[in-house]
Amino acid sequence: MKLGIIGGSGLETIDGLENLHAHMQDTPFGRPSDQIVEGTVGETSLVFLSRHGQGHVVAPSEINHRANIYALKNLGVTHILSLSAVGSLQERYAPRDIVVIDQFYDRTKQGAAHTFFGDGIVAHVPFAKPVCPELAAFAAKIAEKAVAELLDTGKRPTVHRGGVYVNIEGPAFSTAAESRIYHQLGFDVIGMTNLGEAKLAREAEICYSTVAMVTDYDSWRPHNDFVTVGMIEENFEANLALAARIIRHAAEEFHAMERKCDCASALDGAVITRREAIAPHLRKRLAPLIGKYIK
Repeated sequence: MKLGIIGGSGLETIDGLENLHAHMQDTPFGRPSDQIVEGTVGETSLVFLSRHGQGHVVAPSEINHRANIYALKNLGVTHILSLSAVGSLQERYAPRDIVVIDQFYDRTKQGAAHTFFGDGIVAHVPFAKPVCPELAAFAAKIAEKAVAELLDTGKRPTVHRGGVYVNIEGPAFSTAAESRIYHQLGFDVIGMTNLGEAKLAREAEICYSTVAMVTDYDSWRPHNDFVTVGMIEENFEANLALAARIIRHAAEEFHAMERKCDCASALDGAVITRREAIAPHLRKRLAPLIGKYIK
C-alpha cells in the first residue's frame, strides 16, 4: 500500500521523508497542480501533492482534480489523506479545531470535471458514503495524537469525528445569506476543494479521507465579522504546525494499516457501457482505472 497526502500551501516539506524524488507527470487529463514528491518514512511509502501548487498559484476552481488523482493512481497510491482549511458553520467547531468529515454536499458547477467518465463511457460508482471509514478512523486517531502533543497554551483544539463538508466553488467566500442557510441546514464546515478529490478517488478505487482544519466561522454568526483572508491567516499558521504533526504520525503508522474496505472494488459493476462500445482511445486513457474490468 502507498499513502498519498494532498495538502495546501505550506506543507510542501515533510519531516523524515527520505529517498526523495519528484515527478511532474503528464496525464490524459493534463498536468497536476504541482510536481509530486515521493519518498519513504520508515516503512511507509509516501507521496505528497500540493493542491494549489508551490506559492499557492492555483485557484480552487482551477485545480485539475482529474490530473491530480490520475497521477497519484499511476504512482500506485492506495490511500489519500487530504488536509485542508475550512470555515466552521456551527458553534461547536471552533477555529483551530479539526473535523474528520464523513459527508459532502455539492454547491459547485464542476460535475463534468469531477469524473473520469463521459465522452463515450459511462460509470456510476457508489458514493452514499463518500469517505473511506477505515481511513477516516485512522485520520481521527492520528489527529488526536497530534493534538495531545501540543504544548499547554490554553484550550486545545478538539478533534471531531464526522461532519458534513459543503463544497462551494469560490474563489469568493460565501455571502452572509448563503452562510446562514448552510448553517440552518445543519452543514458543519465549508470549503472549496475536497469534493472533487473524493469523487475521483472513489472512481480510482483509492481510499480517501479529509482532515478539515477550521480557520474561521465563515459569515453566518450574528454580529460576527465577515470572513477575510487576514482573519484566516493567524489560525492558518497555527494549523500548519498541527497538520505537519498529523502527516508525521500518518507516515509513521500507516504501514500497520490493513485494507478491508470496499474502496478497492468501487468500479466493480459500475461501468455500464457495453464493452464492445468502448472506443480504443478510452480503453487506453482509462486503463489504470478500468483495465482489470474490461479484459
